[in-house]
Amino acid sequence: MAIKIDMLRCFLTVAERGNLADAADALGRTPSAVSMMLRQFEDHIGAPLFEAGRKSRLTRLGELIRVEAGRELAHFDSTIAAIEGLSRAEAGHVRLSVTPSVAQMLMPTILHRFAQDHPLVRINMRDTDSAAIAHDLAAGRADIALASLGPQAGFDRTLLFADRFGVVCPADHPLAVDWDALAWADLTDIPFIANGLCHYVTDPDFRPILDRATLNVSGTAALLSLVRAGMGVTLLPELTMRDAMADLTFLPLADATIRREIWMLTPPETEMTPAAAALVRTIRAQKITLTH
Repeated sequence: MAIKIDMLRCFLTVAERGNLADAADALGRTPSAVSMMLRQFEDHIGAPLFEAGRKSRLTRLGELIRVEAGRELAHFDSTIAAIEGLSRAEAGHVRLSVTPSVAQMLMPTILHRFAQDHPLVRINMRDTDSAAIAHDLAAGRADIALASLGPQAGFDRTLLFADRFGVVCPADHPLAVDWDALAWADLTDIPFIANGLCHYVTDPDFRPILDRATLNVSGTAALLSLVRAGMGVTLLPELTMRDAMADLTFLPLADATIRREIWMLTPPETEMTPAAAALVRTIRAQKITLTH
């Protein structure tokens, strides 16, 4: 008969309690069942583990086996706890790949809420542009993606929100005075700073403005610094400006149909780890409001 974990646990409990009755009570078994398992263990070992007639004193061999059994049970219990933690999303590792505005404006609240319920889950979040996020998904480097992406083979896709575009300029810029009465043509003689999100605006009247831009900046922080410095105005989605300082203003476009969509892409639920699935539920439950 092979040595089983239950045999080791029975032996250690008897050794700790010093008698069969207390050990049986601790194990939730009858004294006769504990005695039988202990005898099977000793038969397999081929030598007694306790001094004759006494369960309070171990033999020399019993002392040595007690150390090894204790080490093995501690490792076994730790492994079981880790497995159960993973299955209940109490532990694990989730890799996020998100756009910078989502990382800055939405993820702090979402991750704070998630961490309260799953404090031992490790999160690795990378913020980058949508093209790089698509590569992360395809290469298996992301469990969850939040970006402006079309359908991707093998991934589920859920629309989280859509935000409008607007011109961003210094708060005291002439455009801010009577923006509602202006059109694309009014930007013709104003320096324009292009960025990677401008391609979402397909209005043909915007194309000449974009084509003559001599400065193209991908990072939002650098982009806004240049706008503050008077290098020009730019075009951004509303979310990127939600926490902007008072020295900048967001002038929404008259055409409200020009919007950026943020989608959540994940593997099918059956292919996600419990920790990733739990974070997906937290993201879906987040109420996203866009007001400027």
